Amino acid sequence: MMLVTLEDLKNDPEVDIYITRCNEHLKALGYTEHGFRHVGLVANIARNLLAHLGFEAREAELGAIAGYLHDIGNVVNRDHHGQTSASITWNLLRQRGMAPGEVATVIAAIGNHEEEYGQAVNATAAALILADKSDVHFTRVQNKDLSTFDIHDRVNYAVKHSFLRVEAAKKVILLELTVDTGFSPVMDYFEIFLTRMVMCRRAATFLDCRFELSINDVRLL
Repeated sequence: MMLVTLEDLKNDPEVDIYITRCNEHLKALGYTEHGFRHVGLVANIARNLLAHLGFEAREAELGAIAGYLHDIGNVVNRDHHGQTSASITWNLLRQRGMAPGEVATVIAAIGNHEEEYGQAVNATAAALILADKSDVHFTRVQNKDLSTFDIHDRVNYAVKHSFLRVEAAKKVILLELTVDTGFSPVMDYFEIFLTRMVMCRRAATFLDCRFELSINDVRLL
């Protein structure tokens, strides 16, 4: 069996094409960015989160791999893309010789990252949920016409800083946001992302941590 790494996948032309097309398709549908910036960031956050919580390096690497491939199913369709992403990932990783146990961990995480039905079924899944749902930022907005912004565009555009901080000693996972309330009120964030925050809280609990949110330096317990 091969020890597949995130770097292997980043240098893989097939993976590169799928991620490129994913973002092209979602941009055509009016979604925020789901390309290399997003998946690269989610991969790094998932890895760092697990590392800071004391998981072994290989477990953190599996979190990074799940983060990098979690949206790849959007190359087929947006609906149930978590399931499609898991199926495509299974094929990609098995072809590249990853051990079945590691494949199972990664596809379970990917298949459980969508808000409609996702659950933190393992530590990799919990890390992926927290990493993915914390990525709200103005650079994700692909629509250049402010007059046509929907609420998702407005909220993302209003977030000028986003950082997922792990306070391991306190067993706290903190999402720090700086929001331009002149562009979008904080309540808009909760209107569209409340289910994400609930999902993050459950994922943090799975990791024996508490999820907290800080907006404009106001910490919300």
